[in-house]
Amino acid sequence: MESVTQNVAYHMDWADIIAFVFFVICWAGYARYSEHERYESKSLLSVTNRYRLEWMMEMMRRDNRSVDAIMVGNLQRSITFFANTTIFLLIGLMTMLGYHDMAEPIISNIPFARLSSPFMWQMKILLLMVMFIYAFFKYTWSLRQYNYASIFIVAAPPHDKRIDEHNSIAAKGTYLIGNAAKHFNNGLRTYYFALAALAWFIHPYLFMGATALVVFVTHRREYHSATLRNLARE
Repeated sequence: MESVTQNVAYHMDWADIIAFVFFVICWAGYARYSEHERYESKSLLSVTNRYRLEWMMEMMRRDNRSVDAIMVGNLQRSITFFANTTIFLLIGLMTMLGYHDMAEPIISNIPFARLSSPFMWQMKILLLMVMFIYAFFKYTWSLRQYNYASIFIVAAPPHDKRIDEHNSIAAKGTYLIGNAAKHFNNGLRTYYFALAALAWFIHPYLFMGATALVVFVTHRREYHSATLRNLARE
């Protein structure tokens, strides 16, 4: 009887390992895919970068650039919200590390749920913590780049001077703001995959299915959404 129990436990451990490896491949693989030059140019981020270039070109033609500073401030506020939320989530996850015994009866009432050992419970919590720490660094780096964009806008020359350099200055601003948007997008994508990781607390196969669903939904929104088609239309 003990041997059978050990074999079942070993089999279930392998299910967790396979699900975790599948998750890492999907998360890292999709990030690598989205940054590939061949596919990056077709993404929603790339299309909106064209509008960022138009924004910077218009900014160079304006004498009063308060609207540009307000726009950057609005973008900063949304990122600050996510960065603050990430800190609260990390605090909650640190608390959850010692709540295995309290959570087990709740999870056991879910159909097809597979209970975790205390060790696996901590591993699942640690995975979420690593993901949210990664997201926090992405959000704060994006926020810092928007701060630099504010300085860039103030430092830009007047609209009636250095006309020959306006295009290069606008290109610099486009890259700065576009890179900030890219890191914000990476942080937001991490949130999507973290939602899939929650399914691991119920069952590793559900974890794999949720991960595949996140990849599908994220890819559809970034490469095949109605919003992308509308913005890409000339």
